[in-house]
Amino acid sequence: MDISELQRIYAGHPNTKGLAALLEDSSVRTIFLGGLYASAAALFVSSFLRENKQTFVFVLGDLEEAGYFYHDLTQVNGDEHILFFPSSYRRAVKYGQKDAANEILRTEVLSRLQKGDPLCVVTYPEALAEKVVSQEVLMDKTLKLGVGEHVDTEFITEVLSGYGFEHVDYVYEPGQYAVRGSIIDVFSFASEYPYRIDFFGDEVDSIRTFEVENQLSKEKKQSIAIVPELTNAADKSGVSFFEFIPRETVLAMKDFLWVRERIQVVREEALSPQALAAYEGEKTELMNLELKLIDGAEFTVRALEFKRIEFGNKPTGTPQATLAFDTTVQPIFHKNFDLVSTSFTDYQKRGYTLYICTDSEKQAKRLKDIFEERGDHITFIPVNKTLHEGFTDNVLKSCFFTDHQIFDRFHKYNLRSDKARSGKVALTLKELSQFEPGDFVVHIDHGVGRFGGLVRIPNGNTTQEVIKLTYQNEDVVFVSIHSLHKISKYKGKEGETPRLNKLGTGAWEKMKERTKSKIKDIARDLIKLYSQRKQEKGFSYSPDSFMQHELEASFIYEDTPDQLKATQDAKADMESDRPMDRLVCGDVGFGKTEVAIRAAFKAVTDNKQVAVLVPTTVLAYQHFQTFSERLKDFPCKVDYLSRARSTKDVSRIVKELADGKINILIGTHKIIGKSVKFKDLGLLIIDEEQKFGVSVKEKLRQMKVNVDTLTMTATPIPRTLQFSLMGARDLSVIQTPPPNRYPIQTEVHTFNEDIITEAINFEMSRNGQVFFVNNRIQNLVELEAMIKRNIPDCRVCIGHGQMEPEKLEKIIFDFVNYDYDVLLATTIIESGIDIPNANTIIINQAQNFGLSDLHQMRGRVGRSNKKAFCYLLAPPLASLTPEAKRRLQAIENFSDLGSGIHIAMQDLDIRGAGNMLGAEQSGFIADLGYETYQKILAEAVKELKEDEFADLYAEELQAAGEEKISGENFVDECQVESDLELLFPNEYIPSSSERMLLYRELDGLELDKDLLAFKARLEDRFGKVPPEGLELLRIVPLRRLAKRLGVEKVFLKAGRMTLFFISNQESPYYQSAAFGKVIDYMSKNPRYCNLREQNGKRSMVVKNVETVETAVGILQEMVSL
Repeated sequence: MDISELQRIYAGHPNTKGLAALLEDSSVRTIFLGGLYASAAALFVSSFLRENKQTFVFVLGDLEEAGYFYHDLTQVNGDEHILFFPSSYRRAVKYGQKDAANEILRTEVLSRLQKGDPLCVVTYPEALAEKVVSQEVLMDKTLKLGVGEHVDTEFITEVLSGYGFEHVDYVYEPGQYAVRGSIIDVFSFASEYPYRIDFFGDEVDSIRTFEVENQLSKEKKQSIAIVPELTNAADKSGVSFFEFIPRETVLAMKDFLWVRERIQVVREEALSPQALAAYEGEKTELMNLELKLIDGAEFTVRALEFKRIEFGNKPTGTPQATLAFDTTVQPIFHKNFDLVSTSFTDYQKRGYTLYICTDSEKQAKRLKDIFEERGDHITFIPVNKTLHEGFTDNVLKSCFFTDHQIFDRFHKYNLRSDKARSGKVALTLKELSQFEPGDFVVHIDHGVGRFGGLVRIPNGNTTQEVIKLTYQNEDVVFVSIHSLHKISKYKGKEGETPRLNKLGTGAWEKMKERTKSKIKDIARDLIKLYSQRKQEKGFSYSPDSFMQHELEASFIYEDTPDQLKATQDAKADMESDRPMDRLVCGDVGFGKTEVAIRAAFKAVTDNKQVAVLVPTTVLAYQHFQTFSERLKDFPCKVDYLSRARSTKDVSRIVKELADGKINILIGTHKIIGKSVKFKDLGLLIIDEEQKFGVSVKEKLRQMKVNVDTLTMTATPIPRTLQFSLMGARDLSVIQTPPPNRYPIQTEVHTFNEDIITEAINFEMSRNGQVFFVNNRIQNLVELEAMIKRNIPDCRVCIGHGQMEPEKLEKIIFDFVNYDYDVLLATTIIESGIDIPNANTIIINQAQNFGLSDLHQMRGRVGRSNKKAFCYLLAPPLASLTPEAKRRLQAIENFSDLGSGIHIAMQDLDIRGAGNMLGAEQSGFIADLGYETYQKILAEAVKELKEDEFADLYAEELQAAGEEKISGENFVDECQVESDLELLFPNEYIPSSSERMLLYRELDGLELDKDLLAFKARLEDRFGKVPPEGLELLRIVPLRRLAKRLGVEKVFLKAGRMTLFFISNQESPYYQSAAFGKVIDYMSKNPRYCNLREQNGKRSMVVKNVETVETAVGILQEMVSL
């Protein structure tokens, strides 16, 4: 059922009418609502807001509380009239770091209040402490536009630059505007999406919002208000928020005195001498900080003028009216289902209705399954959206419980400001794929060269746009924009510059061949192993038991779709009688271990033993803890073997293992040694396979043939490699990060002892641990001394790659065991240790790391259900290069980078490819560049499948072969050359790197529907496509049709079209239907077609072809014959 039903239930609460009456009565100024716990307040209020026409301001204790309250209200009422009013600083005011995204939300509230809409505003003391602009200034600074108005575009651009908007090519961040032909894009501070205004002459033709990331339109608007950044205007004439809101507003808060005290504290903290020293914003702002903040006394005076509702534990003073509620908080079950079922049954006996709120249908189904399997007769009504905290209302005789509390999961709220932040990341990711002059690029036929930009050259009486590439000895190659797919950006290892190739020597061709034969050798082995295992018989497991369901439901995070699929695939493999060989890849912290635990438990329920093989002692101990923790409520014995165990332990384990008393054994390569005998091994789980040596791998290969194997790796494996290895082993890739992880709070600072001390002290106060990453071994000791000087009781240890491995391992082991508070290390911590207790990471000299490294290191914290912090220490932002600055800002703004980032991180992929295929391959990658390497790899595997292993893959090939009509079998790609003007003019698409991106995208299209979508995107972003642009778009169908007719090259020159056919004259193509169609066409139109043969090349010339449009028409006619 829908959550709005709950609201309807609540609207029938006797107190709803009571509150309405009290609010009408002007003599009652203070009302106290007693006994509202958990999300009851939000639910009660929401049913009330629906009817009401007044403005409400809810003040909660802090940002988190306000965020959850806002989340509850919007879940029920939608976010049309409910707005969040945050502080405009990213953190405490005293640091002075402004956050554009928060300023948008603030300005939006003010601009909506000014229109006089009845709103509901949710806020917290820190936000109220800052002053806002007065109504007059806001009026003066707002530019209103509506569809159908007549305005001069130059007037608009003048007003915008007067407001302080910045003129750019493409709009990515608030406070920017762009002009392209008849289109003006502008990102106002009062809306979460930027606006695109389309003019017809000087009339506003349409207004629509658009997405920052792909720059495409979202929805149409009739009228808009454009507001500049207002926080600076608030200095001189600022007023407190209470002077801005209308008189008849109702203030609702939990605790009046707490709000007053907080506001006072914010002011005192910001103006204290320590804060002034640590301030990181502009120094000029310091002077005005005092003018920007109100104090407690002013708050009290202002707030007393409004009608007040309090819904805390006890009222401030004596309220004039009190409404009593009878609610209790949802009990804490800690995933204990005996408790859940007794308490639920008890409620049902007393005649209560149970509503269970959950965001995913799957969870509701899971609960139902668990109750059914336990044999409980519990009926509940699932509700499709969730609240933050469940509760019971004894008046309504209803329980509103939430699923994340039953399962002990973290629940996260979303504010709308996240949208506005995405600009920075979109830009950073885009920069990675853009071609800038001077970049290294690889041309598949000529090798590595330098990109020289887009150049226009005259060609007959038209101009054409081509790409200039420079090779060794300054040789130049011009590449037409129709063969862009042959060029890719060179991506090797970070920081290494490639050698430029010399043209015309053939060295490049030789290298491609060498690589191909090497790849074939590797692939051959994989395919052989695969075919051998195809014939083996393994053990087939029985379907899931109820214990399996319970184990899976008690996972504290929600399963991501990928993770679920990986689990299902692994279980299906186990149930089939072929031995499983599955590889699970996923980034750190994406839940691979959970997949392994579930598979292991499945094996144990069928009385089979499980071996888990890990590369290091530390990891063995770690997995042991994870497995034991997850399986502690189940009849299953877990133990571990490594060189850290004593001889006594080892002999005990070996004995128990042979007797079958131990179900799951975790350990380093010791566990496949001679002395260790399993009673009945059913499943082998290998973690981080790439880290094992050859001898271990050989041993495994013998074991693997008839034991189910599950291999896990964190190295992201490049996509094409996946396809090619597909034949060799079954692959599951987990790409989506888990939802509802606590976002990691990331902050950029200059190196400052106070900040470091504060961070470490805070972490120690909640018994946590800190990673401190510093990339130079020399000054690790100085840093240690600094920490000890500031925090004498802090236990620090140092780890780096130049120590002996045993010593390093011991330090890390002790750190995992919580013998130390701070681990000072070089980047070694990227390599796979997972310490759930470490929730703060400090990275010194952060500007020297790449995005991927920062992301990897930050992924080491925030694994448990505590809030995690990441401090990036760098020199003042002003002194960094623009890229480094944007990198730091991107990672600071995005606490969870999602999958977009993995696509861009090819340096990780390169490591992954190297590991997967052996070390020598990464040498080839460095020579060929990553994308070219992938192309060659794909070719090599295809050839193997078609020649040597044709019988293995016979079914596959047959299925593929029947679909192709004729000509395509003979032509790999069709080249187009022309002297027509085919390009996007500069005035249509400004900035050559953007044009380059679009040309590349266009070059990769094949189908008409993709082409239409591409054209629609162009029209949306840049207006009507000019004729030479339309002609360029028609190259796509031209190429496709020519390929179907078996044409290798198409020339459109001097008003005629020449089609070059396949050069090998013996080719069966000349007997095929495709060539038949060409001959038919020619015999129908002998006047302007003729066949030629020159030096053994056959071609056909068609006269009077002036445009691409005509050419496409002719080819279509041929195909349809």
